[in-house]
Amino acid sequence: MTSLHSSFLKISPRISVLPLIHGSGDYAIEVRRVMLNNEFDCLAVPLPPSFQANVERGISFLPSITAVLQEEPPISGSAPWEEDDEEEEDDIQRVCSYVPIDPCQGVIAALRLAMMEHIDRHFIDLETQRFESISASLPDPYALKKVPLEKFSAAVLPALNKLPEGQPLDRCKMMAHRLRELEKKYKSILLVCSLLDWPWIHDAYIEQMPLEVEDEEVNETNIYTADSETLLFLLGELPYITGLYEAARSELNDDENLSVDGIKELALTARDRYRLELKSRGRKITPKVLSVYFRYIRNLSLIERRMTPDLYTLVKAAQQVAGDQFAIQIAETAREYPFVHLLPFDKISFGIEQAQLPNGTMFELSNRLPGNPISWRNCELTPKPPKPKQDEWEMRWDPFKQCSWPPEDVAIEKFRTSVKDHALSLLGVDLARTEKFTTSMKDGLDLRETLRNWHTGEIHVKVLPPSRGRLDCVIMLFDSPADPRDYPYRLTWHAEHQDESTLAFFATDHRKEMVGPGIGMATYGGALFLFPPRPVSDIWNDLQFDFVDTLEERLLVAACHYSEESHIALLSEAPPGIGWRRLAKRYQKKLIHVPLGRFSQETIQQLRMFHVLNGQEIRSYAAHYIRKA
Repeated sequence: MTSLHSSFLKISPRISVLPLIHGSGDYAIEVRRVMLNNEFDCLAVPLPPSFQANVERGISFLPSITAVLQEEPPISGSAPWEEDDEEEEDDIQRVCSYVPIDPCQGVIAALRLAMMEHIDRHFIDLETQRFESISASLPDPYALKKVPLEKFSAAVLPALNKLPEGQPLDRCKMMAHRLRELEKKYKSILLVCSLLDWPWIHDAYIEQMPLEVEDEEVNETNIYTADSETLLFLLGELPYITGLYEAARSELNDDENLSVDGIKELALTARDRYRLELKSRGRKITPKVLSVYFRYIRNLSLIERRMTPDLYTLVKAAQQVAGDQFAIQIAETAREYPFVHLLPFDKISFGIEQAQLPNGTMFELSNRLPGNPISWRNCELTPKPPKPKQDEWEMRWDPFKQCSWPPEDVAIEKFRTSVKDHALSLLGVDLARTEKFTTSMKDGLDLRETLRNWHTGEIHVKVLPPSRGRLDCVIMLFDSPADPRDYPYRLTWHAEHQDESTLAFFATDHRKEMVGPGIGMATYGGALFLFPPRPVSDIWNDLQFDFVDTLEERLLVAACHYSEESHIALLSEAPPGIGWRRLAKRYQKKLIHVPLGRFSQETIQQLRMFHVLNGQEIRSYAAHYIRKA
C-alpha cells in the first residue's frame, strides 16, 4: 500500500507531491493507488487554467481519445493576417501546444479520479503564449512494481539536471505561488507533477521565490478527436496496451502488470492474425518460438537500459525470430485501439511533434505533458500491398509470359538434391549386413548383435556396402490428399539451364496473391523433378495419363513414364499405399519413401511458397516486392 505520509514527498504539512513520468501506465496505476489510499480535498496539476474546461470535457469522453490544443503565435513572430504577400502567408508555420487526453497519462488519470470523487481540481501552471517543452530520458517506471515511490523518486533525484533559466523556472515559481494560495483554503492538497519539475517547485515554495512574470494573454483552447490511425504518436503507451488498461478498468480486472502481460497478449493476438492471414503458408509460431521471441525482447530492452520494450524492439525481435509478416502483424496490432467512437469534434492526425487537421493545415506541436523523448528508427519490412493494387496488377497480367524467380529455383534445387541423397542412403539400407570382428571395425560396432552373442565373447561389426543405382526423379507431395479446387495452377516448366530440373507441379492460383506488378505468389501442393533436365510434354494435358484420378497419381505416373532409373524418390508425410506401389510396378519402378517429417517444417513452409513472374524482364525489380512469411 502506497502512502504519502513520508516527509520526503511533502513540501508542507498540507501539500503532498506525487512526482511522475508522463505517459506511463505504471505511474497511472500508482496515481490511482495513492489517491484511493489517502484523503485529499484538492488536486493541483501542472497545466494552465485556460486548459481546464476542455481537458475536463475531454476526460468525460474517455475511453475515446481526444486532444486539447492551444494555438501559439507563428514562428515568424507576426500574425498571418499582417502579411502582404500570399506566398509568405503559406510559409508561416503554425504552432500549438497540446494536452493528450490519455488514460495512461498520470495527470489525466488523477483528474479523472478527482472528477469521479468530486475532489476540487486546480490548474496551477503559468499561462504562456509559447510553451517550451522539456523532456529527458528517465528510468523505466516498471521499477515501481518493486520499488516504493519515495525510493524511486529519491534514486532519480541526483540525476536530474537543473532547469534552464527562463520559462521553465518561471513556471515552477508560479506553481509554488499558487500552491501557497491553495494552502490557505484546503487542508490536504495533492500536487501531481513531472519528476523534472518537482525539485524546483519544492525549492521555489520553500524559499518563497518572488514571481518575475505574470500570466500572458493566450488563445482559447480547442478539443479534437484523435485519428485512430495515428494514436501511436499521441499516447504514452502503445495503443493496444492502452486499450487493455481501459478494458481492465471497465471490467474490474487486475491491471497491475499489464505493462508486461499486455506485451504477451499483444504477441498472442498478432500470432492469431498471422495464422488467419497466411494459414498453412505461415511459419509455425509455437510456444517455443514465442519463448525465444520474449527472451529476445528482454535482451534488446536490457541493452537499451529498459525493463519494458518499445514498439521498435517488439517489431525488430519479431522480424528476427519469425520473419517480416509476423513483425508486420505485431506493428499493426500494437497501434490498434478498440475504443473508437464518433465524437462531435474535428479529427486531427498526429505525427512526431506535428499534427494535421482535416483541411490539410499543419501544426508544429509541443506536448504540455512530455514523457520520454521519442525518435524515428528504421526497420525495413515488406508489407502486403493493398487490395486495389493487387486487383490492378492481376488485371494487367499477361497469361502468355511466365517464368520463375531464380533465388527460389536455387533453393528448391538444393532441397531436391537433399531429398535425393537421403533416398539413396535409404536405398542401401537393405544391403547392410553384420559379420564377426577380425581385423577391421568396418562401418562400426554392431552393438545389438554383439550383445546378442555376449555369452560367446564375439564382437560383431556392421558392413554397409555402397548403394547401387541412381535417382533421376524426385516427387514431393506437400499436401496429400490434395483438393483440386485448392490447386488450380498446374504447369510443366522446362529448365533454363543444365543445373535446373524439368519441373511439373500443381499449386494455388498465383494471380490471387499478387505481391507486385507482374509478380504473383503461389504455394506448391506437389511437384515432380526430373534431373538431368529433359524435354517432356505437359503432363497435365497429356492424354496418356488420363486414366488416373488424383493430382498426386498424375505426378506419379508421369514420373514413372519419364524416369530412366528403376527407383523414384517420394517425399510425403505418409508412406505410399498399395495402389501407388502397383502403379509404379506397372512401369517396373520402385518407390523410395522419404518421410516429410525428417526435414524442418519451417524450411518446408518457406520452400512451398514461390513466385511467378510475368516475363523475364520482371526479374530486374522483383526483389523489391518479393517477401517471405
